[in-house]
Amino acid sequence: MVIENRETLQKSREAFLEQIEHQTKKIYVCGGTGCVAGGSMEIYERLKELIQDKGLKCQVELEKEEEGNHIGLKKSGCHGFCEMGPLLRIEPAKLLYLKVSLDDCEEIVEKSVVGDEVIERLIYSRDGITYPVQEEIPFYKNQKRIVLEDCGQIDAESIEEYIAYGGYSSLEKCLFDITQDDIIKTIYDSNLRGRGGGGFPAGRKWSQVKAQKDPVKYVVCNGDEGDPGAFMDRSIMEGDPHKMLEGMMIAGYASGAKEGYIYVRAEYPLAVQRLEKAIADCKRYGILGKNILGTDFEFDVHIVKGAGAFVCGEGSALTTSIEGDRGMPRVKPPRTVEHGLYGKPTLLNNVETFANVPIILEKGADWYKTIGPVKSPGTKAFALTGNIVNTGLIEVPMGTTLRHIIFDVGGGVRGGKKFKAVQIGGPSGACLTEEHLDLPLDFDSLKKAGAMIGSGGLVVMDEDTCMVEVARFFMNFTQNESCGKCVPCREGTRRMLEILERIVAGKGELSDIDMLEELADTITSTALCGLGKTAANPVVSTLKYFRDEYVEHIVDKHCRTKNCQALKKIYIEKYHCKGCSLCARVCPVDAISGKLKEPFEIDQSKCIKCGACMSSCKFKAIKED
Repeated sequence: MVIENRETLQKSREAFLEQIEHQTKKIYVCGGTGCVAGGSMEIYERLKELIQDKGLKCQVELEKEEEGNHIGLKKSGCHGFCEMGPLLRIEPAKLLYLKVSLDDCEEIVEKSVVGDEVIERLIYSRDGITYPVQEEIPFYKNQKRIVLEDCGQIDAESIEEYIAYGGYSSLEKCLFDITQDDIIKTIYDSNLRGRGGGGFPAGRKWSQVKAQKDPVKYVVCNGDEGDPGAFMDRSIMEGDPHKMLEGMMIAGYASGAKEGYIYVRAEYPLAVQRLEKAIADCKRYGILGKNILGTDFEFDVHIVKGAGAFVCGEGSALTTSIEGDRGMPRVKPPRTVEHGLYGKPTLLNNVETFANVPIILEKGADWYKTIGPVKSPGTKAFALTGNIVNTGLIEVPMGTTLRHIIFDVGGGVRGGKKFKAVQIGGPSGACLTEEHLDLPLDFDSLKKAGAMIGSGGLVVMDEDTCMVEVARFFMNFTQNESCGKCVPCREGTRRMLEILERIVAGKGELSDIDMLEELADTITSTALCGLGKTAANPVVSTLKYFRDEYVEHIVDKHCRTKNCQALKKIYIEKYHCKGCSLCARVCPVDAISGKLKEPFEIDQSKCIKCGACMSSCKFKAIKED
C-alpha cells in the first residue's frame, strides 16, 4: 500500500491505531543491543510460543493479522535501564520487569498476560519500596524523556506503529501547512543546538544551507558516535529510527536537498539493520522517494557504514569518508554548509539533533524553550556509565546538575563509595569534580568550566580511581585515533602519552608536568581540527584538579588507589610470617628469599607485582601498599 497523499496518511493512522487498540495487552521486549546480548530475543521467541500455546492470538505485525482481540508482542528499543536488563514492559498496566530470564517466561504469560498479577520478584525495589509501574521508578521519574520517550514504548521495527502514534505528522505539517522559511524560523527560534558536541545553533546552519544557490544539496546525519562509553545515538537509531528519518526529511525539505546520508559505524549492526528496515518501509509506503504525500517533494536516504575511526565524527572527515576516501579533516573555511559532501552545500547534524526536529515542529519553538535554560533549551541524552548504581541511557533537561544525575537518576556511587570525578564529553571532554556537582550541564556553563558536553558520555569515577591513569587512558585512545594529518596532534599526543606512561610506571620527573602543560597548550592552539584542539582536555583537567596525584606518582613513587601496577609495593609482615617458604616457591621471578621458620623478604627490584605470593600465603602475612 502506498500512502499517496495527506488524506491517505490520516486514514492509515486511524486504521493502524484501531489495530493497536484491539491488542488487549502489549508486551514490549527490550530489543536494544545490551538486552539482546543478555538474551532478550530468545525471551521474545519463547513468549510468542507460550502465548500461542495458550490459544491466544499473538500479533507481531499490524497489517497481517485478522480482526479481533490480540496480544501485541513487540521488539522495543532500549528502555535505558541497562543495569537491570533484559527488560520487559507490559501494557496497559505499565509494568516493568527486570532481569528477565527464559525461566521466567511461563510465569509471566500465566500470571501477567493471561491474568493481571504482578510478579513481585521481577519488579524494581529500593530501600524497601517496590515500584511495579515503570514511570514511578526513581531512575525514570527523575528524567524528562522527549527524544527517548518512545524508546521502549513502541515497536522499534514497525512503521505502522510509528504512524499510528503520530509519526510523520510533522512532515505532513511542513509539506502542507507551512513554508520552508517557516520551518527554519521555528528551528531557529527554538534555539535547538547541535547535540553532537559543538552546540552550534541548528537553525543558523539550516538557513545557511538554504541560502546556497547550488541546486544540489545534501543532508548528512552523523551516527558515528566514537566516544568511549557513549551509546545515545545508537539507541535512538535502534529504538526509534523513524523519528530521526522524519527529522532528516524535514531538514531536506527546508533546505532544498533531495538526498540524505546516514553515516553509522559498522560496529552498530543492529542500528544498521533497523535503519535499513525503516528506510525500506518508508519507500514501500511512498514516504521516501518522489512525490512524497502527493507533493513535488522528493527525498531519498542512503546508509554508509564507517570503519570506526574516531576522527570521522568530525564533519569534513565524515563527508570525505562517505566519498570513499580516507577520513581526514580539511582546513576550513569553506565550511560544510558551503562545501561539504561531493563539494556541495551540506546540512550536517547528529542523530539526536534530527530526532528533536519533529517534536519541535509539532509542539512549537515556545514550548521547546520552556525546557532548560534559554540559551541551551531542550533535553540531552546521556550514557551514564562507570562506578554508579544505575548505569544506562538517560535524558534530562539541559541545565540539570551533575548532583541530580548521579545521585537521583543514577542512584549514587556504587558500593557506597565516595564520588571523585566524572569524565564528560569523552576524549574531547574533561574531568569534573565534587566542586562541580551543582554545575548546570549546558553548553555555556560547561565551557566556562573548561569542559564540554560532547556527544553525551558520562563516566562516573569513585575514590578508588587513579586520575593519572584516567588521563593516560584517554590520551592513549586519542593518540591511536589521530588521523596523522597534522603534526601537533600526530606527534604532540604521542609525546604526551609517552610522558604519562613514564609517570604511571614510576619513572616520571617533576619537569614532566611542565612539559605536559606546554604540549597541551601547543596542541590546543595549532591542531587542524576540533578533535585535535580538544585532545589534551582530559590531561589539562586532571592536572588542574588532581595535581597532587601526579606529584605523588613522581616524587613518592606511590599510587594511592593502587591501580598503577608499577607503583605497587608488595611486602611481608615479619610478625605474621611463619617461614613456610610457600611464597618463595610460587614466585615466578625468584624475588623472595629467606630461611625456613624465619621471616622471608621480597626484593623490590625483582618483584613484578603479580600477586602470586599474596594468594598463596596461608597466614595473610603478605600485604600490598
